Amino acid sequence: MKSFGLTDKGMVRKDNQDSFIIEKVRTRDCLIVALCDGMGGAKAGGLASQIANRAFVSCVYGSLSARNNRPLDYEAMLKKACREANGVAYEFSQFGEEFNGMGTTIVGGVIMSNGIGHIINVGDSRAYLISRRNDTISQITRDHSLVEDLVEHGVITAEQALTHPQRNIITRAVGTDSQVEADYFNFELGIGDVLLLCSDGLSNTVSDEKMLEEAKLRREPEDLCRALMDLALSRGARDNVTVVAVK
Repeated sequence: MKSFGLTDKGMVRKDNQDSFIIEKVRTRDCLIVALCDGMGGAKAGGLASQIANRAFVSCVYGSLSARNNRPLDYEAMLKKACREANGVAYEFSQFGEEFNGMGTTIVGGVIMSNGIGHIINVGDSRAYLISRRNDTISQITRDHSLVEDLVEHGVITAEQALTHPQRNIITRAVGTDSQVEADYFNFELGIGDVLLLCSDGLSNTVSDEKMLEEAKLRREPEDLCRALMDLALSRGARDNVTVVAVK
């Protein structure tokens, strides 16, 4: 497997509250990937993103590295790691007024060398599967956002959601409450397929179709990440932008 990631504060924001981690686990021949998009002011949002990301990856790494012969329950493992991340971020949010309301999205999981993948998400940071064989891009995760709920209930269309004035309001986040529920998904990467993780700074600026177009032109994860980042920045990127690709 090949992997690469990039993050940028964008063209408007003064600080970058996004973070990502790519960690190889040699004993399991797999990758851990995680991406967070913080909220709650420059100091609080950035802190929430960093500590939740590290707590999540550390917990997953510990489970994967444990010496036992029992088969892993990846859903239980990833949801446990998300609860750990939530607990750490929530504790920090209680330390003072400057941390009130801090929280973060998270999308992350494990990709095995055979292409089997396991992902959880909270919030509106996304995971996409780009299929080389089928020449398609599909969103693996479901956004926990106001506009996603409105689309599901038929109040607005998917096209209207792209420009809705409340499209940045999320309905679930890590660290804002003592408990959080993550959604779990599994998938399979075929030869040449790409797993793409991104914050809403990319998905609100670059369409799914354009992501697919760029993936068809650029086969290496680094080239794809740099092209998508350049495209988002050239379009004014009003939010932080983070993209991670695994092939």
